[in-house]
Amino acid sequence: MIKKFKTLFFVKSSLISLYLALTLPIPFTTSVELKAISIILFVLGLFLIINITSDYVETSNEKIFYKTTFFSNLIGYKSWEVSWKDIKLVNSSVTSQGSKVYYFITSKDQKFLVPQRVENLEELFSLILERTGIKTEEISYISPMWTYKILTLLSILMIIGEIISFSF
Repeated sequence: MIKKFKTLFFVKSSLISLYLALTLPIPFTTSVELKAISIILFVLGLFLIINITSDYVETSNEKIFYKTTFFSNLIGYKSWEVSWKDIKLVNSSVTSQGSKVYYFITSKDQKFLVPQRVENLEELFSLILERTGIKTEEISYISPMWTYKILTLLSILMIIGEIISFSF
């Protein structure tokens, strides 16, 4: 049985709306000579941000997979897969911002980042418990949902402000 866990909508929307808020004015404020190239780069950047926020997790009865897109691979995010039977524990590590990230530690002492920005996180954790016997109650989203929602809201407000300012 294969299950797919996509990137959270609010993670994607916050990153895409922030990109739009920060770059939308550029094609309107560049000189006439650079307008075409700025529009092309704007569209290319939008394509890339949408692409790199499309990574996902897939599970089967035997393995867990983290699948990245071609462009995510280019910037250093690599796909991985690990067999459920090879996972011996989940270890935490504190980030420089004070949150916790978690790693699957395999019997060969390999480390794989536990995905914490996917939809149906509780279902993923129940699969981890079911397949490995490792408890995951203390693991949650890497950042609270309200942070992504506020970032999306602020970005949308910036976009609205930019649209209004360029309309007059």
